[in-house]
Amino acid sequence: MKILITGASGFIGSFLVEKSLEQGFETYAGIRASSSKKYLADERIKFIDINYADKESLISQLNEFKRQNGAWDYIIHNAGVTKCDRKSDFEKINFTFTKNFVEALCAAEMIPKIFVYMSSLSAWGAGNEKTLEPIKLSDAPNPNTAYGKSKINAENFIANISDFPYLFIRPTGVYGPREKDYLAFLKSVKKGIVPSIGLKPQYLTFVYVKDLAKAIFLLIEKQIARKSYFVSDGNVYTGKEYAQTVKTLLGKRFTVKICLPVFVLKIICFSLDTIYGWFGKSPVLNRDKYNILKARNWKCETEALQNDANFVADYNLMQGIKETIEIEFYKKKLFT
Repeated sequence: MKILITGASGFIGSFLVEKSLEQGFETYAGIRASSSKKYLADERIKFIDINYADKESLISQLNEFKRQNGAWDYIIHNAGVTKCDRKSDFEKINFTFTKNFVEALCAAEMIPKIFVYMSSLSAWGAGNEKTLEPIKLSDAPNPNTAYGKSKINAENFIANISDFPYLFIRPTGVYGPREKDYLAFLKSVKKGIVPSIGLKPQYLTFVYVKDLAKAIFLLIEKQIARKSYFVSDGNVYTGKEYAQTVKTLLGKRFTVKICLPVFVLKIICFSLDTIYGWFGKSPVLNRDKYNILKARNWKCETEALQNDANFVADYNLMQGIKETIEIEFYKKKLFT
Protein backbone atom coordinates (compact mmCIF):
# COMPACT_ATOMS: atom_id res chain seq x y z
CA MET A 1 0.00 0.00 0.00
CA LYS A 2 1.40 3.36 -1.05
CA ILE A 3 1.16 6.42 1.17
CA LEU A 4 2.18 10.04 0.59
CA ILE A 5 3.12 12.20 3.57
CA THR A 6 3.49 15.87 2.70
CA GLY A 7 5.49 18.25 4.86
CA ALA A 8 7.65 15.24 5.63
CA SER A 9 10.83 17.10 6.51
CA GLY A 10 9.23 18.93 9.43
CA PHE A 11 8.81 17.98 13.07
CA ILE A 12 5.51 16.07 12.84
CA GLY A 13 6.06 14.94 9.25
CA SER A 14 9.31 13.14 9.99
CA PHE A 15 7.65 11.12 12.76
CA LEU A 16 4.74 10.27 10.46
CA VAL A 17 7.25 8.92 7.92
CA GLU A 18 8.90 6.79 10.63
CA LYS A 19 5.52 5.40 11.70
CA SER A 20 4.56 4.71 8.09
CA LEU A 21 7.74 2.71 7.49
CA GLU A 22 7.18 0.84 10.73
CA GLN A 23 3.69 -0.07 9.49
CA GLY A 24 5.10 -1.44 6.23
CA PHE A 25 3.79 1.18 3.79
CA GLU A 26 5.57 2.08 0.58
CA THR A 27 6.30 5.58 1.79
CA TYR A 28 6.58 8.74 -0.30
CA ALA A 29 7.85 11.86 1.46
CA GLY A 30 6.62 15.11 -0.03
CA ILE A 31 9.31 17.73 0.54
CA ARG A 32 10.78 20.72 -1.27
CA ALA A 33 14.05 20.14 -3.07
CA SER A 34 15.69 22.61 -0.70
CA SER A 35 14.38 20.92 2.46
CA SER A 36 16.64 19.05 4.85
CA LYS A 37 16.57 15.24 4.83
CA LYS A 38 18.25 15.07 8.24
CA TYR A 39 15.45 12.95 9.71
CA LEU A 40 14.58 11.18 6.45
CA ALA A 41 17.70 9.07 6.00
CA ASP A 42 15.99 5.67 5.70
CA GLU A 43 16.79 4.28 2.24
CA ARG A 44 13.24 2.96 1.85
CA ILE A 45 11.83 6.50 1.64
CA LYS A 46 10.86 7.76 -1.82
CA PHE A 47 10.81 11.52 -2.38
CA ILE A 48 8.60 13.83 -4.39
CA ASP A 49 8.63 17.63 -4.69
CA ILE A 50 5.04 18.79 -5.18
CA ASN A 51 4.30 22.18 -6.73
CA TYR A 52 1.21 23.31 -4.82
CA ALA A 53 1.34 26.87 -6.18
CA ASP A 54 0.48 26.02 -9.80
CA LYS A 55 -2.61 23.82 -10.08
CA GLU A 56 -2.32 23.08 -13.80
CA SER A 57 1.33 22.09 -13.42
CA LEU A 58 0.37 20.00 -10.40
CA ILE A 59 -2.29 18.14 -12.38
CA SER A 60 0.31 17.27 -15.03
CA GLN A 61 2.76 16.17 -12.32
CA LEU A 62 0.17 13.90 -10.71
CA ASN A 63 -0.88 12.40 -14.04
CA GLU A 64 2.74 11.59 -14.85
CA PHE A 65 3.29 10.11 -11.40
CA LYS A 66 0.19 7.93 -11.78
CA ARG A 67 1.34 6.74 -15.20
CA GLN A 68 4.68 5.62 -13.81
CA ASN A 69 3.80 4.49 -10.28
CA GLY A 70 0.04 4.26 -9.86
CA ALA A 71 -1.98 6.28 -7.36
CA TRP A 72 -1.36 6.57 -3.63
CA ASP A 73 -3.69 4.53 -1.45
CA TYR A 74 -3.50 7.08 1.37
CA ILE A 75 -2.37 10.67 1.72
CA ILE A 76 -1.51 12.52 4.93
CA HIS A 77 -1.45 16.19 4.00
CA ASN A 78 0.77 17.60 6.70
CA ALA A 79 2.35 20.40 4.63
CA GLY A 80 1.63 23.88 5.92
CA VAL A 81 2.95 26.70 8.05
CA THR A 82 2.47 27.62 11.71
CA LYS A 83 4.55 30.81 11.53
CA CYS A 84 4.83 33.37 8.71
CA ASP A 85 6.49 36.70 8.06
CA ARG A 86 3.25 37.83 6.44
CA LYS A 87 -0.18 36.88 7.78
CA SER A 88 -1.51 36.53 4.24
CA ASP A 89 0.81 33.56 3.78
CA PHE A 90 -1.28 31.49 6.20
CA GLU A 91 -4.24 31.68 3.82
CA LYS A 92 -2.03 31.20 0.78
CA ILE A 93 -0.14 28.15 2.02
CA ASN A 94 -2.57 26.45 4.40
CA PHE A 95 -5.73 27.08 2.39
CA THR A 96 -4.99 27.93 -1.26
CA PHE A 97 -2.20 25.37 -1.68
CA THR A 98 -4.36 22.70 -0.03
CA LYS A 99 -7.25 23.63 -2.32
CA ASN A 100 -4.97 23.35 -5.36
CA PHE A 101 -3.72 19.96 -4.22
CA VAL A 102 -7.18 18.52 -3.58
CA GLU A 103 -8.57 19.85 -6.87
CA ALA A 104 -5.55 18.43 -8.72
CA LEU A 105 -6.08 15.02 -7.11
CA CYS A 106 -9.69 15.08 -8.27
CA ALA A 107 -8.75 16.19 -11.80
CA ALA A 108 -6.07 13.50 -12.09
CA GLU A 109 -8.49 10.88 -10.69
CA MET A 110 -6.09 10.19 -7.85
CA ILE A 111 -8.43 10.52 -4.89
CA PRO A 112 -7.02 8.21 -2.19
CA LYS A 113 -8.98 5.84 0.04
CA ILE A 114 -8.41 8.31 2.88
CA PHE A 115 -7.11 11.88 2.70
CA VAL A 116 -5.86 12.85 6.15
CA TYR A 117 -5.73 16.61 6.62
CA MET A 118 -3.56 17.80 9.49
CA SER A 119 -5.58 20.63 10.96
CA SER A 120 -5.32 22.02 14.48
CA LEU A 121 -7.26 22.71 17.66
CA SER A 122 -6.66 26.36 16.70
CA ALA A 123 -9.22 25.88 13.93
CA TRP A 124 -11.82 25.77 16.73
CA GLY A 125 -10.24 28.43 18.94
CA ALA A 126 -9.90 28.37 22.72
CA GLY A 127 -12.61 27.04 25.00
CA ASN A 128 -15.04 28.95 27.23
CA GLU A 129 -13.10 30.57 30.06
CA LYS A 130 -16.13 30.95 32.34
CA THR A 131 -17.49 27.40 32.26
CA LEU A 132 -14.09 25.80 31.52
CA GLU A 133 -15.91 23.10 29.56
CA PRO A 134 -13.80 21.17 27.04
CA ILE A 135 -14.00 22.20 23.40
CA LYS A 136 -16.45 19.81 21.72
CA LEU A 137 -16.65 18.53 18.17
CA SER A 138 -20.22 19.80 18.09
CA ASP A 139 -19.16 23.36 18.97
CA ALA A 140 -19.13 25.98 16.25
CA PRO A 141 -15.53 26.82 15.25
CA ASN A 142 -14.37 30.23 16.42
CA PRO A 143 -10.72 30.67 15.42
CA ASN A 144 -9.14 33.94 16.51
CA THR A 145 -5.80 33.66 14.71
CA ALA A 146 -4.83 33.85 11.04
CA TYR A 147 -3.39 30.34 11.38
CA GLY A 148 -6.61 28.90 12.83
CA LYS A 149 -8.76 30.65 10.21
CA SER A 150 -6.64 29.25 7.37
CA LYS A 151 -7.04 25.74 8.78
CA ILE A 152 -10.82 25.90 9.15
CA ASN A 153 -11.12 27.39 5.66
CA ALA A 154 -9.24 24.39 4.26
CA GLU A 155 -11.42 22.00 6.27
CA ASN A 156 -14.63 23.62 5.02
CA PHE A 157 -13.50 23.47 1.40
CA ILE A 158 -12.60 19.78 1.61
CA ALA A 159 -15.74 18.82 3.56
CA ASN A 160 -17.95 20.35 0.87
CA ILE A 161 -16.61 18.04 -1.84
CA SER A 162 -19.19 15.30 -2.32
CA ASP A 163 -18.00 11.86 -1.13
CA PHE A 164 -14.41 13.04 -0.67
CA PRO A 165 -12.83 10.66 1.92
CA TYR A 166 -11.38 13.26 4.27
CA LEU A 167 -10.18 12.70 7.82
CA PHE A 168 -9.58 15.88 9.82
CA ILE A 169 -7.02 15.63 12.61
CA ARG A 170 -6.99 18.51 15.10
CA PRO A 171 -4.15 18.00 17.57
CA THR A 172 -3.65 20.18 20.61
CA GLY A 173 -0.10 21.20 21.60
CA VAL A 174 2.24 18.71 19.92
CA TYR A 175 5.65 18.29 21.53
CA GLY A 176 8.62 15.95 21.34
CA PRO A 177 12.12 15.64 19.92
CA ARG A 178 12.92 17.91 16.95
CA GLU A 179 10.31 20.49 18.02
CA LYS A 180 11.59 24.02 18.64
CA ASP A 181 8.92 26.10 20.38
CA TYR A 182 8.58 23.97 23.51
CA LEU A 183 12.37 23.60 23.54
CA ALA A 184 12.60 27.34 24.21
CA PHE A 185 10.61 26.86 27.42
CA LEU A 186 12.82 23.94 28.48
CA LYS A 187 15.94 26.03 27.91
CA SER A 188 14.49 28.88 29.93
CA VAL A 189 13.72 26.60 32.89
CA LYS A 190 17.18 25.07 32.59
CA LYS A 191 18.57 28.58 33.12
CA GLY A 192 16.38 28.95 36.22
CA ILE A 193 13.66 31.15 34.74
CA VAL A 194 10.01 30.04 34.56
CA PRO A 195 7.96 32.44 32.41
CA SER A 196 4.18 32.61 32.76
CA ILE A 197 1.30 34.76 31.52
CA GLY A 198 -1.38 36.23 33.80
CA LEU A 199 -2.52 35.28 37.28
CA LYS A 200 -5.49 33.05 36.44
CA PRO A 201 -4.82 29.29 36.00
CA GLN A 202 -4.27 28.19 32.43
CA TYR A 203 -5.61 24.76 31.46
CA LEU A 204 -3.49 23.05 28.82
CA THR A 205 -3.63 19.87 26.78
CA PHE A 206 -0.77 18.14 24.99
CA VAL A 207 -0.04 15.18 22.76
CA TYR A 208 3.38 13.58 22.33
CA VAL A 209 4.32 13.43 18.65
CA LYS A 210 4.57 9.62 18.63
CA ASP A 211 1.05 9.36 20.03
CA LEU A 212 -0.25 11.70 17.33
CA ALA A 213 1.27 9.44 14.66
CA LYS A 214 -0.17 6.39 16.43
CA ALA A 215 -3.68 7.90 16.43
CA ILE A 216 -3.57 8.72 12.72
CA PHE A 217 -2.47 5.25 11.66
CA LEU A 218 -5.05 3.61 13.93
CA LEU A 219 -7.74 5.60 12.11
CA ILE A 220 -6.29 4.63 8.73
CA GLU A 221 -6.21 0.98 9.80
CA LYS A 222 -9.89 1.16 10.71
CA GLN A 223 -10.69 2.85 7.37
CA ILE A 224 -12.45 5.77 9.02
CA ALA A 225 -13.30 8.66 6.70
CA ARG A 226 -15.45 11.79 6.61
CA LYS A 227 -14.94 12.34 10.34
CA SER A 228 -13.00 14.75 12.54
CA TYR A 229 -11.09 14.28 15.78
CA PHE A 230 -9.35 16.32 18.44
CA VAL A 231 -6.17 14.60 19.58
CA SER A 232 -4.56 14.88 23.02
CA ASP A 233 -3.18 12.48 25.61
CA GLY A 234 -6.55 12.63 27.40
CA ASN A 235 -5.30 14.67 30.35
CA VAL A 236 -5.56 18.31 31.36
CA TYR A 237 -2.63 20.15 32.92
CA THR A 238 -2.37 23.56 34.49
CA GLY A 239 0.44 25.85 33.43
CA LYS A 240 1.85 25.41 36.94
CA GLU A 241 1.85 21.61 36.57
CA TYR A 242 3.56 21.87 33.20
CA ALA A 243 6.30 24.06 34.65
CA GLN A 244 6.75 21.78 37.67
CA THR A 245 7.07 18.73 35.42
CA VAL A 246 9.84 20.40 33.43
CA LYS A 247 11.61 21.56 36.62
CA THR A 248 11.50 18.06 38.09
CA LEU A 249 12.85 16.37 34.98
CA LEU A 250 15.60 18.95 34.58
CA GLY A 251 16.54 18.67 38.24
CA LYS A 252 15.90 22.36 38.93
CA ARG A 253 15.04 22.83 42.60
CA PHE A 254 15.31 26.60 42.62
CA THR A 255 13.90 28.80 39.87
CA VAL A 256 12.61 32.33 39.48
CA LYS A 257 9.05 32.71 38.20
CA ILE A 258 8.51 35.71 35.96
CA CYS A 259 4.80 36.44 35.51
CA LEU A 260 3.91 38.84 32.71
CA PRO A 261 0.51 40.50 33.22
CA VAL A 262 -1.90 39.97 30.34
CA PHE A 263 -2.29 43.70 29.69
CA VAL A 264 1.50 44.10 29.42
CA LEU A 265 1.64 41.17 26.99
CA LYS A 266 -1.07 42.86 24.92
CA ILE A 267 0.84 46.12 24.74
CA ILE A 268 4.03 44.32 23.68
CA CYS A 269 2.34 42.13 21.07
CA PHE A 270 0.24 44.88 19.52
CA SER A 271 3.13 47.34 19.44
CA LEU A 272 5.53 44.89 17.81
CA ASP A 273 2.84 43.80 15.34
CA THR A 274 2.27 47.40 14.30
CA ILE A 275 5.96 48.26 13.94
CA TYR A 276 6.84 45.10 12.02
CA GLY A 277 3.73 45.61 9.88
CA TRP A 278 5.22 48.81 8.50
CA PHE A 279 7.86 46.61 6.84
CA GLY A 280 5.48 43.85 5.75
CA LYS A 281 6.68 41.50 8.47
CA SER A 282 5.15 39.72 11.45
CA PRO A 283 7.08 39.37 14.74
CA VAL A 284 7.08 36.30 16.98
CA LEU A 285 5.03 38.22 19.54
CA ASN A 286 2.05 39.49 17.54
CA ARG A 287 -1.72 39.86 17.91
CA ASP A 288 -2.33 36.21 17.09
CA LYS A 289 0.29 35.08 19.61
CA TYR A 290 -1.39 37.28 22.21
CA ASN A 291 -4.73 35.55 21.60
CA ILE A 292 -3.07 32.16 22.08
CA LEU A 293 -1.04 33.01 25.18
CA LYS A 294 -3.84 34.81 27.02
CA ALA A 295 -6.36 31.96 26.52
CA ARG A 296 -7.06 30.07 29.74
CA ASN A 297 -8.93 27.02 28.43
CA TRP A 298 -7.38 24.58 25.93
CA LYS A 299 -9.31 21.54 27.12
CA CYS A 300 -10.79 19.37 24.35
CA GLU A 301 -12.90 16.24 24.20
CA THR A 302 -11.19 13.09 22.94
CA GLU A 303 -13.86 10.47 23.61
CA ALA A 304 -14.69 10.07 19.90
CA LEU A 305 -11.10 9.12 19.11
CA GLN A 306 -11.00 6.67 21.99
CA ASN A 307 -14.31 5.07 20.96
CA ASP A 308 -13.72 4.90 17.19
CA ALA A 309 -10.04 3.92 17.14
CA ASN A 310 -9.50 2.47 20.62
CA PHE A 311 -6.82 5.12 21.02
CA VAL A 312 -5.03 5.35 24.34
CA ALA A 313 -1.95 7.55 24.56
CA ASP A 314 1.31 5.80 25.43
CA TYR A 315 2.76 8.98 26.94
CA ASN A 316 1.50 11.41 29.53
CA LEU A 317 3.27 14.76 29.89
CA MET A 318 5.86 13.49 32.37
CA GLN A 319 6.76 10.49 30.18
CA GLY A 320 6.83 12.51 26.98
CA ILE A 321 9.04 15.30 28.30
CA LYS A 322 11.33 12.75 29.94
CA GLU A 323 11.88 10.95 26.63
CA THR A 324 12.26 14.26 24.84
CA ILE A 325 15.01 15.41 27.19
CA GLU A 326 16.78 12.07 26.89
CA ILE A 327 16.94 12.21 23.11
CA GLU A 328 20.41 13.16 21.95
CA PHE A 329 19.12 16.15 19.98
CA TYR A 330 17.76 17.74 23.11
CA LYS A 331 20.75 16.81 25.23
CA LYS A 332 22.91 18.84 22.86
CA LYS A 333 20.55 21.79 22.94
CA LEU A 334 19.95 21.79 26.69
CA PHE A 335 23.22 20.77 28.24
CA THR A 336 25.98 22.15 25.99
